[in-house]
Amino acid sequence: MLPETPAALELRHAVRGWLRRYAPGAAVAVALSGGADSLALTAAAVAEAEAVDALVVDHGLQRGSDRVAAEAASVARAVGCRSARVLGVEVGTEGGLEAAARTARYAALDAARAGSPVLLGHTLDDQAETVLLGLARGSGARSLRGMAEFADPWGRPLLGVRRSTTRQLCADLGLDPHEDPHNSAPEFTRVRLRTEVLPLLEEALGGGVAPALARTAEQLREDGDLLDALAEQLLQSASDGAALSIETLATAPVALRRRAIRSWLLAGGAKALTDKTLRSVDALVTDWRGQGGVAVGGGKPGTRLVATRERGKLCLAFARLQ
Repeated sequence: MLPETPAALELRHAVRGWLRRYAPGAAVAVALSGGADSLALTAAAVAEAEAVDALVVDHGLQRGSDRVAAEAASVARAVGCRSARVLGVEVGTEGGLEAAARTARYAALDAARAGSPVLLGHTLDDQAETVLLGLARGSGARSLRGMAEFADPWGRPLLGVRRSTTRQLCADLGLDPHEDPHNSAPEFTRVRLRTEVLPLLEEALGGGVAPALARTAEQLREDGDLLDALAEQLLQSASDGAALSIETLATAPVALRRRAIRSWLLAGGAKALTDKTLRSVDALVTDWRGQGGVAVGGGKPGTRLVATRERGKLCLAFARLQ
């Protein structure tokens, strides 16, 4: 049983609301790192969910990581998890250490979840950092939406909860969270945002920056969901087999047209679409001057995937590398 402290009540309320909305009566898995956020989430989930299985990923990137993982699994059992498993992974190098570790982690969690949704300990502070990163990179409203409460199978019940609250619950429970050295390493962009940029913004703007950024993400997500639904209708109207009708696309508002084109490209195998690439494909529809195709990433050995305009249609084809 959790103590009836303010932190415990806030965490339980957040998890209860998420479960009622997305997984009523279901067993859930929790991604447990041993840090304060995931420990607090695990304890609150045990109090609210039908059953909880803890999944502890050992990235093997630090000496003693196996011991930390084993201790986290032991705590999970102590707070009432039905099971606790340690998942060892091999971290590659593609995209840098952070991205490679994230890829390995999510793949392991997905393979081990046995059909259950996986709860992640991302908090309001993590959401604020995500929005700031997207803003700095100029990656558009889709990035500024931040993280979703639920993107099957990943659930984030704590997006309205401050990081300080998860730490307080751990203190209330007498738990000693693991402090990952990577979370204070200044070579990681997110760490510098957390330790330097956000505190400076809080000081300069008189506080309330993190909640304001999280509210912005929520508002943009609501707007974005509507635009995505309308773009899907446009995509269906423009579809002509595997191609898209130029005439139908050209008469659509730009916000819907580019969303529809983006969705079509990704479904066709495009990879890592940039704003520049998407605008170049859009120009095949709205600014046609006989230009050649646009490489959109993806492809097969010896080929690249290219978007082209042919006989009034937007098409995808594999072009041989020269």
